[in-house]
Amino acid sequence: MGYMEPLPVLKKGGMRHLPLIDGNKPVDPLSPKEPQMAKFTLHNSSTAPEGAHDFIAGVEKKMGFVPSLYAVFAENPAVLHAYTQLSDQLAKTGLSPLEQQIVTITASVENECHFCVAAHTTISEGAGLDLAVIDAVRDDRPITDGKLEALRVFTKKMVIDRGFVSDTDVDTFLAAGYDRAAVLAVVLGVALKVISNYTNHVAETPVNEAFQKHAWTPTAQREALPA
Repeated sequence: MGYMEPLPVLKKGGMRHLPLIDGNKPVDPLSPKEPQMAKFTLHNSSTAPEGAHDFIAGVEKKMGFVPSLYAVFAENPAVLHAYTQLSDQLAKTGLSPLEQQIVTITASVENECHFCVAAHTTISEGAGLDLAVIDAVRDDRPITDGKLEALRVFTKKMVIDRGFVSDTDVDTFLAAGYDRAAVLAVVLGVALKVISNYTNHVAETPVNEAFQKHAWTPTAQREALPA
């Protein structure tokens, strides 16, 4: 079959052209492709790059295994260290351990991250935190404690609105007993989970056996927030 001119397609800023297959069907290179699993190595102390080796070896020795998220992060030691350092800083923001987990699990539920919800639930259980609160967050249900529910809702709005929360949202959060430092703590917690949630989406990170007890799957429809 002879050559055919590609079809012009309008787009912002000018025109682009789509190549033709079989002379009649344009193929849009920007259109969604069939999902394919990204091939990421799950590193351990034997395979981790130099910049990640000591950390991975230490975790492996302490826990008896390497959490899959860390095993993926090890491919780029800078990302591994950035994540763990941000996590350390979240603990210094003034949020209680339970409040930190509410923020991180709420963000992970909204981002539909199977690994982080399971891992943070296991961490919460090990720390002796109130699992009734954690279960409510996992299920996207209101928390009975009004202040903690305000934190959950504010975090959820922060994720959904990509940071563009309204003045009313902030005022409601402050009225519940939080301060502006806590607003920024929520931003930090959400940013922390962007790193891990998105990595887990890309890598399709497998959930370790140690976290399987609290395995989590996104529901078809989560609770909608009022406008």
